[in-house]
Amino acid sequence: MAFSPGENDIAIVGVAQTDAHARFEGPEVVLIMECVNRLLSDAKIERDDVGFTIAGSCDYLSGMPFAFVSNVDGMGAWPPVYESHVEMDGAWALFEAWLRLQMGDIDVAMVVGSGKSSPCNAREVFHLQADPYVVAPLGIDPDAMAGIQAQALVNAGKASEADIADVVVRSRANASSNPHAQLTDAVSADELLAAPYDMAPLRAHDVSAKADGAAAMLIARRDRALELTDSPVWITGLDHRIESHHAGLRDLTDSPSTRLAATGAGAFDGDVDVAELHVLHAHEEIILRDALGLDDVAKVNPSGGPLAGDPVMATGLTRIIEVAKRIAGGDATRGIAHATSGAALQQNLVCVLEGGS
Repeated sequence: MAFSPGENDIAIVGVAQTDAHARFEGPEVVLIMECVNRLLSDAKIERDDVGFTIAGSCDYLSGMPFAFVSNVDGMGAWPPVYESHVEMDGAWALFEAWLRLQMGDIDVAMVVGSGKSSPCNAREVFHLQADPYVVAPLGIDPDAMAGIQAQALVNAGKASEADIADVVVRSRANASSNPHAQLTDAVSADELLAAPYDMAPLRAHDVSAKADGAAAMLIARRDRALELTDSPVWITGLDHRIESHHAGLRDLTDSPSTRLAATGAGAFDGDVDVAELHVLHAHEEIILRDALGLDDVAKVNPSGGPLAGDPVMATGLTRIIEVAKRIAGGDATRGIAHATSGAALQQNLVCVLEGGS
């Protein structure tokens, strides 16, 4: 049965994303402008039609304090508008915008996620997310923690190195039809398994391809959404949960926070046609599939996912955009998108999307 929206329901009415650039020579604000100008043009609205803007980015990537303030130029600093920012992926900015619209005093919001990671070493930057007293002094960065998690998964008999390689093979194959992807070359499992270890049992190709890029979307309350588009994609559930940052207190072979977020968002209340997962290390797809109860019917990461292009701080929002595009285009009826932050799937967000009008 098609979703029937109520007065306070919120829909995605426009999306835009840049290519995943291995290195973008211009400033981050140009990436944002590319998305914002396309959003407003496609929706045929002006900046003063938007009642709230919010961005997700990370100042540490560019090494400039309050760099996010300059990004406001890309969204348009005039006319004055309610504005906010999260030092998180744009998916968490969407969460705040989704709540903001439910207050009912405005009806359109713009969400942006952006990052320019090429000037820095992301492994050194996101190492700072670790607990500063016990874990951070050890120098364990997110990729090292992912290697520990992957080894725990293999030791538990829940996956093999061949299973992890299969995730990469499928991601690259799916990315061949994604014009925004960074890595689209076909690879074989035998070829991947012959490569040297990086963080055993992970190899270099098991880690997402860091990129510069941006993504943006317009969301609107029901009545305005139906005015702006003939194919609204409804956000029927959105939730996020967090686990301890002490890896020793967690079962690294499972992701209970993903399962809790999915339950809160209503992901298990219907069939899933498509799922886009924020997989930064190949073995994470195996853990997330189990936590989300995804069967072989659901298409997982048909865009290729982050393993084929990871525009840091826009990657999670891009997962939601990829699902929305398929629902708006009629290729799917109901889908889920996932975003993550922190080492070894510490914090997870799940968004449930459905078509209907």
